[in-house]
Amino acid sequence: MKLAEINTQKKNWQVTLPTETLTVTGTVNEKAQQLVTILTDTAINGGMITGDEVILDQPDGIFELSQWLTEKLNLPFVLATDNFTKAAEDLKWQVTYHGYRPGKDEYSVESLLTVGNGFMGLRGTMPEMEISDDHYPATYLASLYNTAASIVADQTIYNEDFVNAPNLQKIYLIVDDEKIAFEKDQIKKLTRTLHMKTGLFTANAIVTTKSGKDIAIKVKKIANMEHTAQYSIHYAFMPLNFSGTVTVVTEADGDVYNYNVARYRSLTKDHLDITRLHATGKKALLVAKTKASEITVTQYSELFSDTLDLTQLENTQTDKVIRQKITFSAAKNTWYSLDKTVSVAQRRKEESPLEIDLNTITLPDFKTSAAQSAIAWQILWDKAAITVSGDLMSQKLLNLHTYHLLCSASPNGNKGLDASITARGLHGEAYRGHIFWDELFILPFYIIHFPKTAREILLYRYRRLKAAKIDAKKVGYKGAMFPWQSGLEGTEQSQELHLNPISGKWKEDHSRLQRHVSLAIAYNIWQYFNNAQDEDFMKQYGLELMLEIAHFWESAAIWDEKLERYSIDHVMGPDEFHESYPNSEKGGLKNNAYTNMMVVWLFEEIARLQEVLPTDFAATVEKSGISAETLHRMKDIKNKLALEINEDGIIAQFEGYFNLKDLDWDYYQEKYGNVYRMDRILNAEGHSADEYKVAKQADSLMIFYNFPQQKVDEILQDLNYDLPADYVTKNLAYYLARTSHGSTLSRVVHAQLAAMVDDQDLAWQLYKEALYSDYRDIQGGTTAEGIHAGVMAATLYIPLTTFAGLDIRQEVLNLTPNLPKAWESLSYKLKIRGVHFAIALTHRKIIITADETITIKVCGKPVTLEAGVKTAVSY
Repeated sequence: MKLAEINTQKKNWQVTLPTETLTVTGTVNEKAQQLVTILTDTAINGGMITGDEVILDQPDGIFELSQWLTEKLNLPFVLATDNFTKAAEDLKWQVTYHGYRPGKDEYSVESLLTVGNGFMGLRGTMPEMEISDDHYPATYLASLYNTAASIVADQTIYNEDFVNAPNLQKIYLIVDDEKIAFEKDQIKKLTRTLHMKTGLFTANAIVTTKSGKDIAIKVKKIANMEHTAQYSIHYAFMPLNFSGTVTVVTEADGDVYNYNVARYRSLTKDHLDITRLHATGKKALLVAKTKASEITVTQYSELFSDTLDLTQLENTQTDKVIRQKITFSAAKNTWYSLDKTVSVAQRRKEESPLEIDLNTITLPDFKTSAAQSAIAWQILWDKAAITVSGDLMSQKLLNLHTYHLLCSASPNGNKGLDASITARGLHGEAYRGHIFWDELFILPFYIIHFPKTAREILLYRYRRLKAAKIDAKKVGYKGAMFPWQSGLEGTEQSQELHLNPISGKWKEDHSRLQRHVSLAIAYNIWQYFNNAQDEDFMKQYGLELMLEIAHFWESAAIWDEKLERYSIDHVMGPDEFHESYPNSEKGGLKNNAYTNMMVVWLFEEIARLQEVLPTDFAATVEKSGISAETLHRMKDIKNKLALEINEDGIIAQFEGYFNLKDLDWDYYQEKYGNVYRMDRILNAEGHSADEYKVAKQADSLMIFYNFPQQKVDEILQDLNYDLPADYVTKNLAYYLARTSHGSTLSRVVHAQLAAMVDDQDLAWQLYKEALYSDYRDIQGGTTAEGIHAGVMAATLYIPLTTFAGLDIRQEVLNLTPNLPKAWESLSYKLKIRGVHFAIALTHRKIIITADETITIKVCGKPVTLEAGVKTAVSY
């Protein structure tokens, strides 16, 4: 192995390469840039750094030198070690942040350092941190919502918020009557690392007091993946330059509120009433209830220590806070530690709250809890990990995205939990923690790895079917109209007014017209049934959901005499920029292409299900009150629904799209630089995206993300439209030139389209941008408000579908590999139709093992796999 050795001990750094030794000079940042230039064209496999630790303060973050070189060169660089191989492997499983940049940067770091288990998420803050503009500790529980009224633009608006639960993570020190609150002027050093393989957060810090007393602090934190109602913290500290009195304080803090999203801060943010506080000895209890939804959150804790005499604890309380503290004489250069384990439960208003007796409860210490959690994490990784070679950073980010999906929902945390996955996971409050169509991108991860969890998530929708039917009836439709934003009860939670952060003005929000969310639900049911073969689910829940959704779309389709086809009006497509026609006073568009093509698919699927499950289908039709005439009308609509298509074969995003104005992209890019949110830019300048051919993300092209081209061709044939052979290539080029990628999901969809038309370089470029989008926070601060669960899931799916060629949408599992040049190999496991597969591929060969004898297809040719036997196929 050829390694570079970099010695930073002296002012001028020495660089020893396999062929020569060089010296670099200048400022720290100049020397680092020189290293990148030197090492870029050198045949090395990585490097080791000896000497002093070097911290680089760069515009895009604070980095330690080896970390910075690793990211710039995509090669492993590590601090001096006896085992380079192990240290290099660890880089793929660790996310490390150095230093502290208060505000949006810090908020983003905290999102990406979240620990979670599907039931709860704890942002990656230090225990000392309090709610402020600088940093934001939060405890999120799946489906903890509350609705509150706010006055906006002289109107009373009701918003359902994802509630920040009481904070029992809080631990801090008091020295010379000065509280160590982790403010900028107190922090001398701070390094935080997320160990993704075990779900462990660690931190090392040095803080200083006003009088110059330095203290080293070490923190470990986990959300227990085995016992998902528990989390645990290990807090250790050491006086570095003094001996003297120190007070250690830990709190159960009920004085919390929602503060994560800056644009929501003027709205009502207090959602909790504290109903019970109690402490005895090493234990504490805090019970809170949400003000309107009346969800009871019960948290109790236990403290442990080998170095502190906890019999000397002093317990006090105010109206909202329990404080447990111990004051003692600390010795210089001596470590002291405290463990705190917390149990969390929530009960909805119809459920009986927990009765807790602190004298009888016991909790594990940190070491025990962390060991339990690590074992549970390993079981999940064995099923869900994607392994690539030849690209260190891709591997690291694939691990990061898998980790955060399992924090957002897991087989352990979601068992029996009436919740779906929010657009921003259990990591932040953007979109008020609501559930969107992002499920369309998220569910495949669970369908192929954890089908029982996918079932739990789909049941969240079934339990809200009644609310969807009521909402449909309110606006004159039949069947089930699922909300664009869903929360606790499944009623429409889309905001009525939207704040433009560029103009600072509120405007009417029509996003609830994205009725295609119901089509995403139907698609996920189909995907789940097709691959889990769960007939019980389909008979009890799936058929009813799909029929009620189909009934809604049947009732929305109106015969258009002018077009001599059916039309669907008053909807928005996935694009989101276009809410209405220019200068129209009412929202909605006519004949959105994606929506209409998905409706055709749905009606085709309804006809198929009638054949596959005739008895249960008939029973469900009777239960739903759907007439034979309605089913016949669906068959008619699927052959006569309108699309607008021009002579080049471009499928109009919606009727009248071609009449819109073209946008001067060069002008806006030069003026604003970042034009992802062109809708806000145009609005701030007195215009509207409704006037222009500009899209936030893929719209009509989304159909090609859901289905292979052959299926889309069938949909178009059903509609009696004849398009040129190269229509996919033309449509991709046309819409890509008019898309701002205001959503990170946009790149994923376009990457799949690019691969479909054999533009592999474009596919890789777009995929790589999506893969890095949260880690590099490319949208300028949105990661601060939570991770993007949809894009993280999609970037895990693209390697299996677009690159490994996996297609689970056919009756027979099909593999058509198309590995990117940057990857030497790819391997993964999945469970499809009850069969466990292990698949590994290179650019020339694919090796497949199944635990049952089964026939699949590789590059369209049948291949029979014998149970437990590795089968190699060249392609």
